[in-house]
Amino acid sequence: MASGGGTVASLWTEVNRCGQNGDFTRAIKAVNKILHEVKEDVTALHCKIVCLLQNGSFKEALNVMNTYSKILGSELIVFEKAYCEYRLNRVESALKTIEGVSEQTDKLKELYGQRYDECKAVYTDLIRNSQDEYEEERKTNLSAVVAAMSTWEKASPDDLGLSETTYELSYNAACTLIGQGQLTEAMNKLQEAEELCRVSLSEDLDITEEDIESELAVIHSQMAYVMQLQGRTEVALQLYNQVIKLKPSDVGLLAVTANNIITINKDQNVFDSKKKVKLTNADGVEYKLAKKQLQAIEFNKALLAMYTNQADQCRKLSSGLQSQNPGHPRPVLIQVAQLCREKQHSKAMELLQCFADQHPESASGIKLTMAQLYLTQACDILRSIDDFKHKQGMISALVTMYNHEEDIDSAIDVFSQAIQHYQSEQPGSSIHLALVREAADFKLKYGRKKEAISDLEQLWKQNTNDIHTLAQLISAYSLVDQDKAKSLSKHLPSLESMSFNMDVDELENSHGANYVRKKAAKVYKVNISDLDGELLFFSRLCLGKLPKNYDQTANPDQERWLPMRERTYYRGRKKGKKKEQVGKGTQGATSGAASDLDASKTANSPPTSPRPGSAQASASTSAPAASNIVPPRQQKPATAGPGARKKAPQKKKKGGKGGW
Repeated sequence: MASGGGTVASLWTEVNRCGQNGDFTRAIKAVNKILHEVKEDVTALHCKIVCLLQNGSFKEALNVMNTYSKILGSELIVFEKAYCEYRLNRVESALKTIEGVSEQTDKLKELYGQRYDECKAVYTDLIRNSQDEYEEERKTNLSAVVAAMSTWEKASPDDLGLSETTYELSYNAACTLIGQGQLTEAMNKLQEAEELCRVSLSEDLDITEEDIESELAVIHSQMAYVMQLQGRTEVALQLYNQVIKLKPSDVGLLAVTANNIITINKDQNVFDSKKKVKLTNADGVEYKLAKKQLQAIEFNKALLAMYTNQADQCRKLSSGLQSQNPGHPRPVLIQVAQLCREKQHSKAMELLQCFADQHPESASGIKLTMAQLYLTQACDILRSIDDFKHKQGMISALVTMYNHEEDIDSAIDVFSQAIQHYQSEQPGSSIHLALVREAADFKLKYGRKKEAISDLEQLWKQNTNDIHTLAQLISAYSLVDQDKAKSLSKHLPSLESMSFNMDVDELENSHGANYVRKKAAKVYKVNISDLDGELLFFSRLCLGKLPKNYDQTANPDQERWLPMRERTYYRGRKKGKKKEQVGKGTQGATSGAASDLDASKTANSPPTSPRPGSAQASASTSAPAASNIVPPRQQKPATAGPGARKKAPQKKKKGGKGGW
């Protein structure tokens, strides 16, 4: 028994030492050995639960508490149990656990304050009535609560009078401004947070530059989010990628940043989006983000599956989202979009009508989508009318509707079918040529120059004197066949043959001219009889200042407008003498020594050293001192995503873990 007691005492010493060093993994091993010697030790079980919480093993800690609930009792581990349930997003269970306790401690009040509804009043009460070392953490959490209410609930926060002396408080104040839509002010506040962070962390000599950049990652990501909301997507994308390259340890930050990159890529750069979406599936992401952030990420996964033509995966994800959020219209809209890509418009219409009947509060937006689908169906119905589908009015209506739907391919197909009809029925008629002209202009307008070549050739063959059509044809051929474009350019008229009956001055002074010729300066004539009748001209035009070393008698260089290499007197750069190559030849020998041993150079070669009293200058061969290269600072952060592609701004909370 004595040896067993000594072993347990040494194990407790090991547990205490590991706890002070923060090595909770080794502490768990020591606690397990204690439980092996003394089963059902309440203190050992409590220490094991705390170590599991510190390591983030919330499920395992909750299993230990449930297994030994009779031994531990409900009052001893109520905070630990509620905290595990809260971190596992079991909010309702955590609330029931806290509300079932008769005496509410400060730790339980802070944990109860993690809900946005009551947490503002809870933290305000704690800051007023408690005096301990956690006051700064409570203020930070209170500012984070206000920011969350401003972002997720669109509530107008009250001025709590929190002094923004730390970068966490400045960051949360910026998040509050983002929720209110004050993006410029939010950017300024984020810049202040970045400066405060750099100053506060640089005071600690143990913190490296990499540690500072890692801590700044959340601020930089939020800056990129503000840029994205302002429409500066290119700069925002660069800043997002810089955050990803840092590989911060916060999986929530990585998930939000990757999600926002996906919203910028949209249906482009799909390969990069498929790589970034893996970061949103990391372990522990569900414990780091808010419910609406996780919801936005899942919506974007479904949209990405649709853009990558993974129809089954898109249907599976959207159906799961609909079951989790039965009243949310976005999962239904994703399913409808996928059905429309598959040309199943009738099924899409039935799905929208069913959802509108079941959820009348969302019927307005759903009916607008139905109207858009009806417009698409109207195009199909109009094209099915054989008696009118080749009429000019019908063609104009179809092209206008397809153009409104951004379906350029279908609009071009309407033109092609109509041109083929008139090519066979009325070739060369005015209607036929007018359709060809409209089709060519439409294709050129949307950058389809290659497709417009056949139409332009047909028009030019009908009228070879049409210079405008010829110029368009040459421009289109320049992208496909440059030789053909050069041969066609020979048909262009010469400048001498082109005469334009127009007033150049009137054209330059017109409102549509990009350049307006400046009028000459006003000149005043003054007749002075005292100067032998000379007529002096006083101009109001002020000349620029001449350089100090300007010589009026010297003639200006006639070739000063040409680059230096193109001037007649340019002789090229003078090549410097080659340095002696050290280290070549036998070991220990130098090229200088070899030249001293060359007898052929001793008789006739001039002396290499200056004579006494000569003024020969010595050339300095020492390299200039290297200056410290400072890396460029991160750009000071100065979206509307397609459809359901939201961006989820991250909130940073510090403290509030009960202080154990």
